[in-house]
Amino acid sequence: MLIGIDVGGTFTDGVLFSGSSVLRSVKQITDETNLQKTLLEVLDELLAHAAKPVRRIVLSTTLVTNALATGQGERTALLLIPGSGLPYSAYRISPDTWILKGGIDFRGREIERPDKKEVDQALAEIDALGIKRVAVAGKFSNRNDLHERMVRDIINNRYPDMQVCISNEISGRLNFPRRAVTCYYTAMTLSEWNRFADEIEKAVKDRAPGSELHILKADGGTMTLEASRKQPCETVFSGPAASTMGAVALTREKANSVVVDIGGTTTDISLLIEGEPLYASRGALIRGHLTHVNSFAIDSIPLGGDSTIWVENQELKIGPMRRDVAACFGGVSPTVTDAFSVLLELGLGDAQASRAGLQEVAGQLGTEIGELCQRIVNNVIQQLTRSIVYMFTQWENEPAYKVWEVINKKSFVLHRVIGIGAAAPAIIPLLARELDVGHFLHRYSPVANAVGAALVRPTLAVEVHVDTQNGVYTVSPGGLRGEVTQRNFQLQDAKELASKYLAEIGKKRGMKGYADQGQFYLEEQFNVIRGWDRAGRLFDVGIQIAPGFIPEYEGVTE
Repeated sequence: MLIGIDVGGTFTDGVLFSGSSVLRSVKQITDETNLQKTLLEVLDELLAHAAKPVRRIVLSTTLVTNALATGQGERTALLLIPGSGLPYSAYRISPDTWILKGGIDFRGREIERPDKKEVDQALAEIDALGIKRVAVAGKFSNRNDLHERMVRDIINNRYPDMQVCISNEISGRLNFPRRAVTCYYTAMTLSEWNRFADEIEKAVKDRAPGSELHILKADGGTMTLEASRKQPCETVFSGPAASTMGAVALTREKANSVVVDIGGTTTDISLLIEGEPLYASRGALIRGHLTHVNSFAIDSIPLGGDSTIWVENQELKIGPMRRDVAACFGGVSPTVTDAFSVLLELGLGDAQASRAGLQEVAGQLGTEIGELCQRIVNNVIQQLTRSIVYMFTQWENEPAYKVWEVINKKSFVLHRVIGIGAAAPAIIPLLARELDVGHFLHRYSPVANAVGAALVRPTLAVEVHVDTQNGVYTVSPGGLRGEVTQRNFQLQDAKELASKYLAEIGKKRGMKGYADQGQFYLEEQFNVIRGWDRAGRLFDVGIQIAPGFIPEYEGVTE
């Protein structure tokens, strides 16, 4: 048996899954002041209906997303060692940034040593400001993290109460600004996430001893709770990832589709190309900064089923705030859901409460309730349509999108809209008609996020860089470093090295059974020339356990 739980901004969804059946589904209002309480209440209800032991529990939570989006993470200092290249003004990441001397080149060779007196002065200033979290990022530290480790050692020795993260242990990929941002956000949220992890781990062990506990990532895969303790940023946008994978799980068809997840507060939009999610090639965009967090290409707009309907200066307003659930479900104000229910005669909840709330708004505008509902519905459909059209202009820049058009020798054609969320049955058919495409709704569409969370498999990407001239190799993630002693080292040797580390890192992360499913996505080699002779070679190899579903999953029964 499997359990998937998605903690959304408005609702928390949960499913108990076995074989090809959803045995129990739960939808509960999220208490934003106590996510843990809401999550455990849903878990308890699902466990109460589990006739057999639950093998795995997967959680999707907004904790890190909310902390970063609202700026509520603890104040964090960023120490940068950028070396030569871009002007320092290019690194506008944090208001608490210190630029340090020091430099590593692209081959991992030390060009300039950091000035320890300068490091001491920066740390004294940070301490005087009362900042207790520090992120350290050096350019090309993924080739040699000597300087990052040196600064960390100084911090640990002189300021043991400070918590420090170094970028090479968070991400070993090139692109210094993105690696610095990812490290900075990790340091900012590390303590909060680990407090949450401690509480959830204990609660789950008490309730379901022996169950594996996984966290959903932004790339549509999972990682163990233990692995998430070092990389909490991987959990951002897990909600949109859950809805996207839920759509794939429910449809299981190779069609070009837009996934529209209509929540209570926001609507998330993603794209499936022949049934496969489109990825953001540049990484997740968090607070205006690109990161090294692998993520689907998504957009989120402030419009949902619980968006409040109100009047300001004799003008109709739709959201963007959410005051409560829809009036038909006991809320204090009419919402988008109420308008759709009344206009389309859906009979949701207390239909009279919907009409009463909307009638008050209609009276303020001097119009009939039917006309008001039509205006609201038209406005919502137009907003969603504009957002989808805009997203296509963004998706067209993604490599996977371009490759599809080149291979198929034709322009991308949208086949349908897949609706996710409680309000989807009311809104999606009208949206699909506006886009002139078909639509797909499933009886589990309202809890598809939780279905996706329950069924996805772990993911892991490992990259190895080998420099035979210098006789070294580096491995990401983890910042591992080793020596190359083999003569006539070839690309195949680099691939075997990558496979070895995929297995080792996967085993440490509880993914032993998936290591043999690794797929190579990067294979590059370059000659190093000195004079007229080849002095060595550079190899870059990437291997991954790609997003997908657990082996036993074969579909969801209607």
